[in-house]
Amino acid sequence: RLALPLLVAAVLLFYTGCAFAYFLILPAAFHFLTLVTPPGVSMMTDIGHYLSFVLHVFFAFGLCFEVPVIVVVLAALGVVSVAKLRSARRYVIVGAFVVAAIITPPDVLSMTLLAVPMVLLYEIGVLVAAMLVRQKAARAAQHQDGDPR
Repeated sequence: RLALPLLVAAVLLFYTGCAFAYFLILPAAFHFLTLVTPPGVSMMTDIGHYLSFVLHVFFAFGLCFEVPVIVVVLAALGVVSVAKLRSARRYVIVGAFVVAAIITPPDVLSMTLLAVPMVLLYEIGVLVAAMLVRQKAARAAQHQDGDPR
């Protein structure tokens, strides 16, 4: 019951991350790169390096947008409780900024544009996990009361 919605969500989130990178991050990154080009030097990109960079950014942002799926799977499997997920918020925020600093081009705007959505997606994942755990508990209570649903 949970596999199909998670698969659909994972695919949609991955493509959303790629679109986010395409429309927001790459223009900011290329603007930054043109700003740091020394005067009198023309910026000439090698197509191989350009494609490698763009694909790396797409893949990194696509994976980072999978945070809600990971959170829901961990909570559904009972690896971590919703209370533990909520108490780990501070560490998630710091971790999101560290991951964003490693993945994004070397400017603060790109880093923030990745870290903030990662934290928001984490919070969405915690909310969905809490709803899932509540539904699971309600179903278990119904089965215990003799209700065959």
